[in-house]
Amino acid sequence: MGLAALSARRYHGGMLNTITHGTATDKPPLLIAHGLYGSARNWGVIAKRLSDERQVVAVDMRNHGHSDWTQTHSYPELAEDLAEVIAAHGGTMDVIGHSMGGKASMMLALNHARCVNRLLVADIAPVAYTHSQIQFIEAMRSIDLATLERRSQAEAQLAEAGVDPALRSFFTQSLDIPNRRWRLNLDTLADQMPNVMSFPQTDASWDGTVLFLSGATSDYVRPEHRGEIRARFPQARFAKIPGAGHWLHAEKPREFEATARAFLNA
Repeated sequence: MGLAALSARRYHGGMLNTITHGTATDKPPLLIAHGLYGSARNWGVIAKRLSDERQVVAVDMRNHGHSDWTQTHSYPELAEDLAEVIAAHGGTMDVIGHSMGGKASMMLALNHARCVNRLLVADIAPVAYTHSQIQFIEAMRSIDLATLERRSQAEAQLAEAGVDPALRSFFTQSLDIPNRRWRLNLDTLADQMPNVMSFPQTDASWDGTVLFLSGATSDYVRPEHRGEIRARFPQARFAKIPGAGHWLHAEKPREFEATARAFLNA
């Protein structure tokens, strides 16, 4: 799974599909775990730029992209998926995880401490959230896939469903136009939404180096979350990207890359 070093090639030898950028160097390889409704492809530009110093492996999380579909979608399972990828790349990697991928990455560090060298958690905390993302599944289900010929048609239908312009483009990256299907397991993601919004109760902690990087205009990582964060991650550091919201890597890619690079190389 992702053992070869050719840039931006897909491999699917285990649970997760991977896209590998660059070749192995003397720096730890980097694993990137995307958020809900995302894919490895969403991180292509940042992954490619960071691969000038280290090998970068972006994954499609289960029930996303080209990875396997399952009936369950819990953070302990997602952490095991990531551990399998890391085992195929020497047993230890730096890890960047955004949103759902950030929670999976935190669970990975808590359950498999030796797998993670440095951890960057992008705009999420190890807490349960009261909001839901089910409205986006409903919007995607409203698309008339049978008549779909162009991505722009899907974006127009998502606009009618009230989806913001930036998210329309993001969601339609997971459309398989020729086969008129979503590369998202919408049924499982809808059924498992309570798991996605939650975080498992655990007494585990991880003493490694971790940066909680947030969008300055996002409210996903709040001051009241810091106690829970430090209980699980006592070495936690915090930083914000000005002018960025929850999708900080897409809204401010150069700033995200620069911050990630400085953290990984510190």
